[in-house]
Amino acid sequence: MAGGFVGAVWRTRIAGALLATSVLAACAGGNNAIEGTLDQYTAEEIYQRGEFELSRGKTDDAASYFSEIERLYPYSDYTRRAVIMQAFAYHEGGAYEQSRAAAQRYLDFYPREQDAAYAQYLLALSYYDQIDEIGRDQGLTFQALQALRAVIERYPDSEYARSAILKFDLAFDHLAAKEMEIGRYYLKRGNFAAAITRFRVVVEQYNTTSQTPEALHRLVESYLSLGLTDEAQTAGAILGHNYQSTDWYQDSYALLTGQGLKPQPMGDNWLTALYRQVIKGQWL
Repeated sequence: MAGGFVGAVWRTRIAGALLATSVLAACAGGNNAIEGTLDQYTAEEIYQRGEFELSRGKTDDAASYFSEIERLYPYSDYTRRAVIMQAFAYHEGGAYEQSRAAAQRYLDFYPREQDAAYAQYLLALSYYDQIDEIGRDQGLTFQALQALRAVIERYPDSEYARSAILKFDLAFDHLAAKEMEIGRYYLKRGNFAAAITRFRVVVEQYNTTSQTPEALHRLVESYLSLGLTDEAQTAGAILGHNYQSTDWYQDSYALLTGQGLKPQPMGDNWLTALYRQVIKGQWL
């Protein structure tokens, strides 16, 4: 998943420096080479070389130059800038673990500096951008959620907070989608009790996500298959109360009425308790 508009904001911030470095390189015949051992050069010269490599898309080389500033000039003013640029260069190159390490290093050593918010955001992105397939282990998704929450809570007024909120919601939806995938798997194989467990998790724990309407419909299907009509009707009632205009409700309505039932709260079960919360406005 791409870094979004915030990544563009950061690119804008460094664009001037990259352009200036490229112009200097062009004026020098495009060479801009550093020869010999790096300790012959100042922190500024090495930093400029790192920017030049980044402008050419050589992210690994850029990160290497920025890391050398840390080693050779640990107390230079350029060191702080080099650490965040390492994190950025590694992330641009898809080296997410190295990006995380550099971002965390910045947070450890420069927690009150201006770019701390961006370092935290890059750390979150290093997890978030690896969330690509629902079928994969969801550990990265949980880590992304934790890191994105840190951006939102620690830097609520930063330029990165809004993007972090959007990505948090998407990652949360991703977890719900994983539960739905497993629930559908069980449902297709007639393991209705196991399917209900997964759909219940979505309805109770991920009820603000886009997966909730389908989860309620699948509960109607599962409970009807087990002959538990009270639960099926109540799930249909909740679905109708919150998502009456969706196809999921129309499908559930057809299933229920096809068996002479109605979408209405029935009996005393976890869904009727949930329905009472819905009516009181304490749910969703």
